[in-house]
Amino acid sequence: MVWEESTRQKMLHLKLPTDPRWVGIAEMQIEDILVDHAYCEQKAASSCISLILRFVDLEELVDTLTPIVAEEWGHFERVLAQLRKRGMKFGFPRKDEYVIKLQEFVKKGGSRMQQLTEQLLLNALIEARSCERFKLLSQNIADVELQKFYYELMISEAGHYVTFIELARKYQDVEKVNLRWQEWLAYEADVLKNLEVRGDRMH
Repeated sequence: MVWEESTRQKMLHLKLPTDPRWVGIAEMQIEDILVDHAYCEQKAASSCISLILRFVDLEELVDTLTPIVAEEWGHFERVLAQLRKRGMKFGFPRKDEYVIKLQEFVKKGGSRMQQLTEQLLLNALIEARSCERFKLLSQNIADVELQKFYYELMISEAGHYVTFIELARKYQDVEKVNLRWQEWLAYEADVLKNLEVRGDRMH
């Protein structure tokens, strides 16, 4: 099933597309991209573990996020394998200015469910942008193996994005979630617009 068919009901709705210069710069710095990508997968798994431990009483949340932890860690292992296969080194983590900026938008305080909603929407947005970047890589880089690799991960990230949104709507009023999601999308577009276009970062 092609991308358009499998995700017809999973549109990302990002307000601003990635600068078209990014993918060309990224391809020239693919080792840096793979290293940064590996850490993105590690952080995605860690974020889900954190949510599970904070909300152990929400059975559906725990049961939904647990397999995502395994999947994200599996992605980490797959990215590491791509590095090893190419004789590239797994370097130290880099400062993620994109995620730092997004975290500044998280509302502090409020009810426990409001705190959960904020974290789920943050995760959803990171997954959505990752999905968009993976699509660009799958369609534009010359390395055929990485094209396939990023196509597969693109579909997976789209699924995670939808899952986070649906969980937020389960534990919080749907209209409030939808309104807050639009605020997140607008904020993320502004963040992206003001970030330097770098080929050594996934975001």
